[in-house]
Amino acid sequence: MKNIILFVSLLLSFSAMAQTKVVKANAVKANDYGVTYSLPKTQLVVEAEVTKVTCKAGPYYRYAEKYLGVKNFITEDKVYYELGKVKLLNRGIPDKDNTYIVSFKAGTVAPYAYLTEDGLLCSINAEYTPEPEAEDESAKKRKRAVATDASVYTEELLMAGSTAKQAEVAAKQIYRIRESRMNILTGDADNLPPDGQAMQLVIEELEAQEEALTDLFTGVITRETDQYEVTIIPNDDLEKEVIFRFSEHLGIVDADDLGGEPIYMNLTATERAPQLDPKEAEKKEKSLKGIVYNVPGKARIELFTARKTLYKGEAQITQFGTREALAPVMFEDKKAPVKVYFYPETGAIKQIIQ
Repeated sequence: MKNIILFVSLLLSFSAMAQTKVVKANAVKANDYGVTYSLPKTQLVVEAEVTKVTCKAGPYYRYAEKYLGVKNFITEDKVYYELGKVKLLNRGIPDKDNTYIVSFKAGTVAPYAYLTEDGLLCSINAEYTPEPEAEDESAKKRKRAVATDASVYTEELLMAGSTAKQAEVAAKQIYRIRESRMNILTGDADNLPPDGQAMQLVIEELEAQEEALTDLFTGVITRETDQYEVTIIPNDDLEKEVIFRFSEHLGIVDADDLGGEPIYMNLTATERAPQLDPKEAEKKEKSLKGIVYNVPGKARIELFTARKTLYKGEAQITQFGTREALAPVMFEDKKAPVKVYFYPETGAIKQIIQ
């Protein structure tokens, strides 16, 4: 079976992955003391941080060095993209071909299980609280373009006439603002703010005006960072598989878009269950009685371009593993019911408490 690679999609700004929600399912007479669940198969999620950089030249950039002594300024409007951090996540998705029932005897004391909303097993006879998702740091870095405050265009500036004269007037305003700020800080101003808080507000307003006027010379750079993802369902090894492409001019593009530089994936199984012939596989499937769970395999994964490595690590792959079962007798003790915790993303056992 071929590996499945799904298209690139834009994620929500403030959440790289939706928070896992769980539901409690009680095994009662109405459902024949059974809870239906699915084992997961591995879906690898490649998350790429992409920053759109917008450069806008100021109207007076030709005079930046002359009036402000600034040499680093924007001379033309342009937009480009930067590829930032790339990471790999393991997201379990229900395997409809491997759906089972947690069966309890009628005499078992208050049996129950916790499942994710899509039916993946989290725990049996144990309260389950999903681990909180880490906050998406890129959302904090997100910065939208803000137009220059029109208040910086004073009557004197607007009536200056030529661009050269306007630049001269704007530069003089910058120096007056700097002088006013210095006078307030040194106590030489004629009308000082009444207290420290008022002084802070005045200083911040002067700094904002200076920055807005300076932008007329140096230009403005705004950065907007978003997260994109590509999902892969691996069923075999991958060698130099193009999972998406990146363009400095377009950002992330599809794997078949030759306008971008390819981002490759190597995936090599390091732990894989022995392959069974059809008869052996059928025999083992019939022998699985009780609580069926996954024993995942492992793979070494690398994400890279022609120039550098973006990610290198290991991941558990359920498709490379096998399935085993907990004996039903484990759950028949009325006085001390066994508690079992699972990793819902892999279907493997996390902890057994007796």
